Amino acid sequence: MADVDLDRADVDLDRALEVATELAAWASETIRRPRDPGAEVREKDGPADIVTATDEAVETHVREVLGRAFPDHGIVGEEYGTTEGAADAPHWVVDPVDGTTNYAHGLGWCSFSLGLAAADGTPLLGVVADPWRGETFTAVRGRGAFLNGTRTHAAAHTTLTGHVFLTEWAAHAHWPGMDTLLAQLADRHCTVRVMGSTALSLAQVAAGRATAAAIGGFHAIDALPPLLIALEAGAVAVPERPSHNQPLLLVAPAAAQEMTELWYGSGAAAV
Repeated sequence: MADVDLDRADVDLDRALEVATELAAWASETIRRPRDPGAEVREKDGPADIVTATDEAVETHVREVLGRAFPDHGIVGEEYGTTEGAADAPHWVVDPVDGTTNYAHGLGWCSFSLGLAAADGTPLLGVVADPWRGETFTAVRGRGAFLNGTRTHAAAHTTLTGHVFLTEWAAHAHWPGMDTLLAQLADRHCTVRVMGSTALSLAQVAAGRATAAAIGGFHAIDALPPLLIALEAGAVAVPERPSHNQPLLLVAPAAAQEMTELWYGSGAAAV
């Protein structure tokens, strides 16, 4: 990862991590609470893009806590957009329920995603919480990645064959190059899973469970936190600093050459 002047970022990362992990624990408890099956589910940009009261309540609480703890910081959220911070101040990115479709349909695979980035977009801190399995991934830039407080590392696998690749659709649709890539992975007996939460799927590379994971378009609110966590766990990111909507690949280092060749050869890496 490129160097960044943490002093210039003007943030106490120990304090930021403390607040972020407390928010993750609160959000996980909130998400786990029994949900009224008749509760309103509203469309945002279409039938495959929905929001629940839980999404809104979690983000509202997160914004309130961050606003009190770090009043100069900006906030970018899935449900309520951008709150500008002071000039050159860091900003938080939050997806209160990443995997709302799963959550709304009673499928136990969604996550809470929270990250902090410097003014230039450099990731400083990442937290991804899995409410259903009681797992919380954390990373601070330059300090390694952790799962429930224990250091975690990308897999040592030297091949994709026999292992797992995770991806997510672009809402309800495949992204360009996805079908070709999945066919090539099938030829190598690499098992593909599409689980329904970008943050949680990408974080599995950091845990060594998935040898690789990819998305067709990078959005900081749900991909910046697991990107930092995976990098701190030793994974390779292509590219290391993706732009908004740019495809992103994460892969265990010893399998990076094989996976990267497929990534470019399939056309999946094209912007």
